[in-house]
Amino acid sequence: MKRICIFCASSPRIPQIYFDDARRLAELMVESGYEMVYGGGSVGLMGTMADVMLEHNAGVVGVIPKFMVEVEWQHKGVKEMHLTETMSERKQMMIKMSDAIITLPGSTGTLDELFEAASDKKLGLINKPLVILNTNGFYDSQIALLQRMVDENFMADVHLRKISVANTPEEAINLCCQTEEPTSLSDAQL
Repeated sequence: MKRICIFCASSPRIPQIYFDDARRLAELMVESGYEMVYGGGSVGLMGTMADVMLEHNAGVVGVIPKFMVEVEWQHKGVKEMHLTETMSERKQMMIKMSDAIITLPGSTGTLDELFEAASDKKLGLINKPLVILNTNGFYDSQIALLQRMVDENFMADVHLRKISVANTPEEAINLCCQTEEPTSLSDAQL
């Protein structure tokens, strides 16, 4: 059984289009036989994806800091819930437990997760698919910023190509199935 790490929003007040893509992505994960590793929350895109996975008896692994449990943000239906002391530990555990990573729209925490995974991939610390699900063009400005980093030599183009962009949940799942090329630390020069 392969696992996909999902980084995404916990806000329940976002437009419906993001919930629709989260639900569809979870359905595709179930159909493709994937388990989900996620931040352990019960609301927003996190809760939606967990609910869909659980409705289909698919594997769900939650990773949540203790302080979030204390304020009852965790999903009560997720049986495999790992507790961490910090947000940093949470990210590292989620990445380590997964075979691929998909980042859906979210706020600063989601961006933090995405860019830590991208940095780890650039440095050769991880070698697994890293996919941005760009629902409704949400990540267009971040993708443009990454391209500017390449254009102005802050980052090598080879590192930008290590991040895949999908416009639909179907594309995101397909990109998770692609084989990764070995990464070496020498590739991390820029």
